[in-house]
Amino acid sequence: MEHLGIVEEVTRDGRLIIRCNTLPNLGEPVFDSKQRRMGVVKRAFGPVDEPYISVTPGNDVDPSRLRGAETFYNKGKE
Repeated sequence: MEHLGIVEEVTRDGRLIIRCNTLPNLGEPVFDSKQRRMGVVKRAFGPVDEPYISVTPGNDVDPSRLRGAETFYNKGKE
């Protein structure tokens, strides 16, 4: 598992905004520190050297509790 970044914001519609250390592919699953799936990457935006991603959380995830959470992804795996 590769460190992705920290959840900086949760939007009104429940999406997670993460400032990334590295940029994952769209559709890539995102995990928490206990390797539980949080959601999938839907959009990348912002500056090239410090991008942000928008993650749509899974149905069993409460986004309101995730601000400040560390996130991870499986680099190079589908």
